[in-house]
Amino acid sequence: MPPSDYPSPSAPRQNPSQEIALSGPDISELEIDAVSRVLRSGRLSIGPMQEAFEALVSDAAGCDHGVAVNSGTSGLHLALLALGIGPGDEVITTPFSFVASANAILYVGATPKFVDICPRSLNMDPEKVEQAIGPRTKAILAVEALGNPTHMDRYAAIANKNEIHLVEDCCEALGTTYNGRKCGSFGRVGVFGFYPNKQITTGEGGMIVTDDQNLADLCRSLRNQGRTMPSELAQEGSSGLGLWLSHERLGYNYRLSEIACALGVAQMRRFGEIAEKRRRVASEYLDRLMGIPGIILPTIESGTSMSWFVFTIRLERGYTGEERDRVIQGLRNHDVGCAPYFPCIHLMPEYVRRFGYERGAFPIAESVSDRTIALPFHNGLTERDIDMVAQTLSVILSRENLARG
Repeated sequence: MPPSDYPSPSAPRQNPSQEIALSGPDISELEIDAVSRVLRSGRLSIGPMQEAFEALVSDAAGCDHGVAVNSGTSGLHLALLALGIGPGDEVITTPFSFVASANAILYVGATPKFVDICPRSLNMDPEKVEQAIGPRTKAILAVEALGNPTHMDRYAAIANKNEIHLVEDCCEALGTTYNGRKCGSFGRVGVFGFYPNKQITTGEGGMIVTDDQNLADLCRSLRNQGRTMPSELAQEGSSGLGLWLSHERLGYNYRLSEIACALGVAQMRRFGEIAEKRRRVASEYLDRLMGIPGIILPTIESGTSMSWFVFTIRLERGYTGEERDRVIQGLRNHDVGCAPYFPCIHLMPEYVRRFGYERGAFPIAESVSDRTIALPFHNGLTERDIDMVAQTLSVILSRENLARG
């Protein structure tokens, strides 16, 4: 989402006639002070803030190691590289996600193998995942769509049974637990994202989490121009002199600055407060939208504790994509920020050109995509804002239903 879709700073609107923004970060004086201290320190990259941020996020995910990177997309790219996935390999993934999850598979030269989703959880149908495994399948890249962790344990069991990797795209699920297990800990490796619409933000940024020391070390090398790892120097009997300019492999400049990491440390120290505010907003939406006919509210399975990334609704079956778009435009005309969430990846021009996908390939994902709307969701929303969103949505849906006859 472009920067115009979220306010800065995230605070209640001073003018009721202003647009109710789609999303926005929760920034306090703690974050501002943390960033200021780093700027005054003169240490702007590869320092103590990076180490602290990695420790806080990996602990929140229940993992031993964290590797900070400059985006969730970069994290997925490095995770796949570190697992040795490349040309000729297939990775099973979902068509209902932000495009980065599939793009990362293309980055390493592998082929995304899409499977349709479950209409309730909006995550991949586990039975279809198992049916899609073939001789070239090297991994499952499972996305917690809109932050929902349902089926993640089943994907892990399928991966173990078939001796393939599970890569957990948990970019939308920081702080969520499923049956007592923390998101980020289900796969061989997990990846979080910290764009400004996420639960916490570093402006831009991501984090790889894993229990595998060697995998973490390799990701650290890959994020930093492929520099030689200390363990590799030890094996070679090197003194370590010249380590900074020793490059063992092709790597990338995917580092996350000390400035961004300081912001992340402050956000993680406030994470309980931030997550509770998001739960409050979600709860108020559920209360106010419950009686509006024609919509489907988010489904949260028992055993799930949500930290809430976005708040989406779906129009009921029978509504078309064109009708959904008219509802979105009506909301925007009344100063309610909203968006379609998500367009199907397989129908995006690049994927149509590469693989020749057409509508009908994954009918459940396409139907869900055509009917889904992301409503304003951030900690700056007031009860009055939520009331206004609910009332406006109700009026616009009533008008749309009258037009349908």
